[in-house]
Amino acid sequence: MAKNKFHDGPGPSQRQLRVGELIRRTLSEVLARGDVHDPDLNRMSITVGEVRTSPDLKIATAYVLPLGGKGQEDVIDLLARNKGELRRMIGKKLNLKFSPDLRFRLDDTFDRLDDTRRMFEQDAVRRDLDE
Repeated sequence: MAKNKFHDGPGPSQRQLRVGELIRRTLSEVLARGDVHDPDLNRMSITVGEVRTSPDLKIATAYVLPLGGKGQEDVIDLLARNKGELRRMIGKKLNLKFSPDLRFRLDDTFDRLDDTRRMFEQDAVRRDLDE
């Protein structure tokens, strides 16, 4: 199994969590207002579920999902195409020493929740829980 640099060791620092949340809010606002100069991106409603930052705060990975789940492949391409503009906007609004390099991944949290619900509905699992 490949190591994930975000989950090695004791976990993210308070600073990483704070900056990640600030970036998440700012990115959500920018996308909701349609501030990016790309009409294709502005037509989409995008949820930013989480932003994880590297320990040095130079990389920020945003976990995103288009509203309704349609166009998942397109949303990553559109965000990647506009990441320079998004990076400048975030850097300007947050006044960070370094504006982090943005990376975008699909947020699979809701899929995992659905899988967990299905697992708990299985007779064998329910039987084990009732005991």
